[in-house]
Amino acid sequence: MVIRSLFWLCLWLSLPALAISQLDARLDKNPIMLGESIVLAVSADSRLPANSLNFRILDNDFTVMVPSVNQSTRVINGDASHNTSWTVTLLPKASGTFRIPAFTINGVSSAPLTLEVLPVQQGSTALRDLFLDSNISTEQMMVQQMVYYNVIIYFSGDIQRGSLSEPQLDDALIQQVGQDQEGSELIDGERYRSITRRYAITPQRSGNFTIIPPTFSGDIIDRDNARQSYFARSRAVVREAPAITIDVTAQPTDFTGNWLVAGLVALNEEWQPELAELLQGEPITRIITLSAVDVAANQLPDLAVTVPDGFRVYQEQPQRQGAERAGRLVAQKVITSAIIANSAGEYQLPEISVPWWNSQTNRLEYAVLAGRTLNIKADPNRRAASQALTEPAITSLPAAAPARLVSSWAWSHTSTALLSGWMLTLLLLLWQWQQRRHATVKHAYSNDNAKHATTGSANFDSRALRTACRQHDKTAARRQLLLWARQQQQLNHGSLDALSQHITAGPLREQLTLLNAALYSDSAVKWQGDALLQAWLAYQASSKAPANNTALPPLYPH
Repeated sequence: MVIRSLFWLCLWLSLPALAISQLDARLDKNPIMLGESIVLAVSADSRLPANSLNFRILDNDFTVMVPSVNQSTRVINGDASHNTSWTVTLLPKASGTFRIPAFTINGVSSAPLTLEVLPVQQGSTALRDLFLDSNISTEQMMVQQMVYYNVIIYFSGDIQRGSLSEPQLDDALIQQVGQDQEGSELIDGERYRSITRRYAITPQRSGNFTIIPPTFSGDIIDRDNARQSYFARSRAVVREAPAITIDVTAQPTDFTGNWLVAGLVALNEEWQPELAELLQGEPITRIITLSAVDVAANQLPDLAVTVPDGFRVYQEQPQRQGAERAGRLVAQKVITSAIIANSAGEYQLPEISVPWWNSQTNRLEYAVLAGRTLNIKADPNRRAASQALTEPAITSLPAAAPARLVSSWAWSHTSTALLSGWMLTLLLLLWQWQQRRHATVKHAYSNDNAKHATTGSANFDSRALRTACRQHDKTAARRQLLLWARQQQQLNHGSLDALSQHITAGPLREQLTLLNAALYSDSAVKWQGDALLQAWLAYQASSKAPANNTALPPLYPH
């Protein structure tokens, strides 16, 4: 019986109680001083939804914090009473007399309230236990110009806990710069500790705007109670920084190019190796760095980097990065390219120019990377290797013995016999050379298979290929290239000759032919792997675009 009664009691208590007969509103203090917060409490004698009241009607005169809602039920001698209360902290925006209007729920209204906000008197020590200040690097700026906004918390006591909201501005990018800075300052003869937080604000459109200042809310130790008792009580405080108005002007109409406004912009380049001597066919790395102060990394424009005809360029994806230096943001964009000259000669690289608006001098300027003359020398080793591959082998015959006076018929048969014997000997030598080559390749594959049997199936390693090419290790380069071909699921076994048949005609096929010739040639010319690495990287980059049916599929298909 008791369990049944408790069940019905709980069910009855869980039912919504929407009937309301009384709605009260009150302030925790009145009057108050400007900069001091006040707590508005509204209570109803019923269980009501949390969104029954809308405190946004106070936004014109107050900064309204997030309200808290509490519901309670009491049962005395079988009689139940319900209550719903709302508590919200208000921060007046100006001094004067303000009217808090009546709140109404289901036809029941509270009484309106009148609040008097007094201005802070000169020399007054009230509200000086904790207060906020703010400043900005400039109040006159251009659209997309980054400015720095500082908010400082001054306090003379101890803060138990606290939180600081961010400034707000419509159509603007706001980000915190660096870490909070702690310090101390002497104000009106009293020593205050301070915490400074710095923001970078970038407005995205022109006009006049007011930055909504940050608000601090927390608990501080009551200094009067601390003098009287070891167990001092804390009290809640809410403070707001002064509002700041800014004027944002539009971009000049005569500016051409990508709009960039900054404190400083610079262009630099680096060559690896140095430009003392450039050889035909050898790759060289060009690194161009665009740096800017008071700019975010995503604001840096693209660069129009061009080279004259006669060069092959393999450009990496540009890298963007940003950092904080001495309280200011610095952004960089790095463009790395591998350049290979197809032929010897003198070439002129054009200059690179980036227009930008100087926020310090308020005028148009240009960051310029001067043009450069490149003198490309012919590579004798490359020419000798190319001739060894392209020129047919010429076998010198022994000098013919002095001809004897014989008949033309006898000489003709003798010559025919000698030529036939020489041809047979040459064919026999070629057959033996092919057999030895086949045995060498078969032995290499047997070693690879044996290694796979003991260590598991080998996988292609791009880092191993890069190392082999840079160390000019032709055997290791061949091994990694064949593993790469197997990874493409198009060439399960075979040689570099077979691999080159699956490659579209171009630099990579040429380099595969050179590598194959270096592996099975007695030439004293040392094989260089840099050109092969660059050709392979270029082939990988081009494989991302639609390719013909003769090309290998991309290494990392989408």
